[in-house]
Parts: sequence; C-alpha cells; structure tokens
Amino acid sequence: MSAPALAPAELFAELPRTRVSSFAQWRALTGRVIWTMATRGELIAAILTPLVFTVGFYLPLRYVMQFQGIDYAQFVMPIVVLQTMAFTMMSNAQLAAFEALTGFSTRLQTMPIGILVPLTSRIAAGLVRSVTSLTAALIYGHIIGFEFTAGWGQTIGFCAFALAVGTVLAIGADGLGSLTKSPESLSQALTLPTLIFGMMSCGFVPETGFPEWVRPFVRNQPITQFAYAMRDMAGDGVTWEVLRVGLIWLIALAVLFVPFAVWASVRRA
Repeated sequence: MSAPALAPAELFAELPRTRVSSFAQWRALTGRVIWTMATRGELIAAILTPLVFTVGFYLPLRYVMQFQGIDYAQFVMPIVVLQTMAFTMMSNAQLAAFEALTGFSTRLQTMPIGILVPLTSRIAAGLVRSVTSLTAALIYGHIIGFEFTAGWGQTIGFCAFALAVGTVLAIGADGLGSLTKSPESLSQALTLPTLIFGMMSCGFVPETGFPEWVRPFVRNQPITQFAYAMRDMAGDGVTWEVLRVGLIWLIALAVLFVPFAVWASVRRA
C-alpha cells in the first residue's frame, strides 16, 4: 500500500528550514559597513585625521610649553587621541542617520534579523575605524617624541581606555543618528560640543592657562579627566585616584547612552 499523500501545509512543514544565526547576520552587516568605509575612503580619512590633529596642535604650542618646562609631545597626545575618537563618534552618527534616511533601518526591522544586530554591527565597524585612527595617532606621536614609559600594562590600559571612550561616544552618537534623518545637520550639531569640551579642557594647556572663573568646569569635565588618566598611563603610571574619576565619567556616559541607543535603534518608525 502506498503512503498517504501529504497536504501542502504538512509538506512544507517537513522541509528543512535554514536559519541564519544572529552572529552570522552581525558578521555580514559589519563586513558590509567596513567594506563601504574602505571603498569610500573613510579608512584613509581615519589615518589622516590624527595627523592633522598632531600637526595642528603640537607645532603651534610646543615652544610656548617648552618655556614652562612641559614636554608637549607627552602632554598633548592624549587629547589628540580623544579628538580622534570624537571623529569616529561623528562617523557612526552619520552612518546611522544615513541608514534611517534611506529606509535601510526600517527594512531591516521587517526582516528576521536579531533586534540588536544593526546597532552592534555599526558599533563594531566604528571600533575598526577607532583602532585604525589610534594606531595612526600613536605612530605620529612617536615621530614627535611621544612614548610610553610605564611598561606594557599601562600601554595596553592607555589604548583600551581610549577605545572604550570612543565606543561609548559612538553608541550615543548612533542613537542620535537613528533619530535624525539628516547626516549633514547632525555632523554640524556634534562638532560644536566636541570643540567646546576639547578646547575647554586640560588636554591642550594646563589648568593655570584658563581664567579663574572657568577652571572648575575645565578641571571637572569628562574630557579633562580622560586626558589626566591617559597622560599618567603614558608617563609614570596612573594611580587609582586619577583613574577612578575617569572611570566614573565613562560608566555614567555608558549608562546614559547605551539604553538610549538601543531604544533609538529598535523603535518602529
């Protein structure tokens, strides 16, 4: 006796279904973003940006700081690295805004893709850009005389801390980009606070170089505390008292930015 024929629903139920893992989806989307950055010259820009910062900040002030007994190459490189990480932040914001503008983010929401895959893929691609920029910045710093003198542990801590700051800032900027469908206006809006916090910090000049009335802000704002910690890591080694304040700022920003970016990424347009 022949086997009974299967109904169409039963037939499709018995067919094997191919399910792509969230990791494979993340890898594909991350590779897409990195390939786009490479073909559009963004990785070249990531290499040249720290060169512009190094030359633009070091050359005008090195002789002035030399009269004050400051090795300006050691002094200025942490803020050069932090400013480089800030430009990675703006790159992530523009990418998220472009995907929202073109409807790519909305399209991904209609597909069987892990809910956090698009966000994490953009952040991972931004981390690749950050590593590229950090490597270039350290090479340029070595040329002007910057060096690590506290051993490999502090060197790794310097790099890890810089990448952590860049990643946290990129997460927050990604959230803004997901909400703002205008890459150009978003880039302009982020440039102003980047310049204010960078210039009004102890990254370029000591606290004594600022007027008395603005020193409390300059001394206690996050970029200054990040620069203090990284400067000590590159020098004699950071102490817990200095590192603790920078970590508090970093954790506070992560607590603020991560939920915001997740909400902005997964919300339905």
